[in-house]
Amino acid sequence: MYTNNKLNNLSNVIMSEQQKELHPLSKAIRIQTPQTWQMEHSTPLYLTSSFTFDEADDMGGAFAEENDDNIYSRFSNPNVDEFVQKMVALEGAEAGFAAATGMAAVFGSMFALLKQGDHLLCCSSVFGSTYTIVTKFLPKYGIACTLVPANDKAAWEKAVQPNTKMIYLETPTNPQLEIINLGWAGVFAKKHNIILNVDNCFATPLLQQPIEYGADLIVHSATKWIDGQGRVLGGVIVGRADLIREIYLFCRNTGPSLSAFNAWVLSKSLETLDVRMQRHCENALKVAHALEKHPKISLVKYPFLKSHPQYDIAVKQMKAGGGIVCFEIKGGIESGKRFLNSLQMLSMTANLGDTRSIASHPASTTHSKLSEAERLAVGITPGLIRISCGLEYADDIINDILQAIEKS
Repeated sequence: MYTNNKLNNLSNVIMSEQQKELHPLSKAIRIQTPQTWQMEHSTPLYLTSSFTFDEADDMGGAFAEENDDNIYSRFSNPNVDEFVQKMVALEGAEAGFAAATGMAAVFGSMFALLKQGDHLLCCSSVFGSTYTIVTKFLPKYGIACTLVPANDKAAWEKAVQPNTKMIYLETPTNPQLEIINLGWAGVFAKKHNIILNVDNCFATPLLQQPIEYGADLIVHSATKWIDGQGRVLGGVIVGRADLIREIYLFCRNTGPSLSAFNAWVLSKSLETLDVRMQRHCENALKVAHALEKHPKISLVKYPFLKSHPQYDIAVKQMKAGGGIVCFEIKGGIESGKRFLNSLQMLSMTANLGDTRSIASHPASTTHSKLSEAERLAVGITPGLIRISCGLEYADDIINDILQAIEKS
């Protein structure tokens, strides 16, 4: 689960010198645990809670970190290590750690590095569970948090305090699809000597790599685009080796471990992430164009629409606009519910990044526990609809959305 010297040694075993020069997309396919004597082509599943030793000194050395042996699957597991190493390659990071869920990764990236008396700067438009962590749980442990509008640079500057230790942001944000200038964020963080922690879930490393702009940590919910088929939960953190080391030690003892089976699925999923994201992005752009001038829609947001407020930033730092389209349906919450109830093909479920297109209404689902004032403060309007565009034929996605809008 943690890429330290163990993973570096593993890389030497499983990749030739020629393979080390491969493009990251090829590494995501070719990085693999060493073959066993069975000469399997696909990585086997290491479904074991613990690992054995031939000698007492070997076991003692493993606990003392004098050798690279696995001890216990809460600490490390070959399937998890393989998945992490692929994510490190794709993001261009030094090291990484995999967790049981995306929120475990978010939690671990904060609680491992912040302590009582510290201060966190957080983008105000974040995922609902992240909002809950930073506003309700961090303060319980004496960690203050200031929420800042995504693109108000003056507000970010004003919010910095002497005890500010971390900046946490999403770009694109969930679900409002605001784009934050990563180049500016990297310079801002370095200027104030603050850890920059970026949730790159919506873009994936295929569309943007925040480390190139100065990010210290990157978190993902691997449950979403990385898995891509709605099968398993997972999370991953990559970034600076010194920070990942602290996160590893925290999570090793608190226990949010990724299972070997889920890691095996996620590692195989990375082999097709590139081709899947191409189709997701193509479909999303077609959906956005189809909805842009609909009379029952007051707003359509997609990063690669020229009407997007941060379009110029998006096309500069992203290779494509991603698989999420948001729009505001006229009529508020009740119209949003009628829209969902009228869908015939799109799924209504609490996920995104699936092969199957998914529709959600944040005001009545993911952000429903926030007050109306809190929802509006983070950009969750009553009629906001989020579409996760799947891999179906684009016209089928569009036609289902249009007929549901007519019935809303």
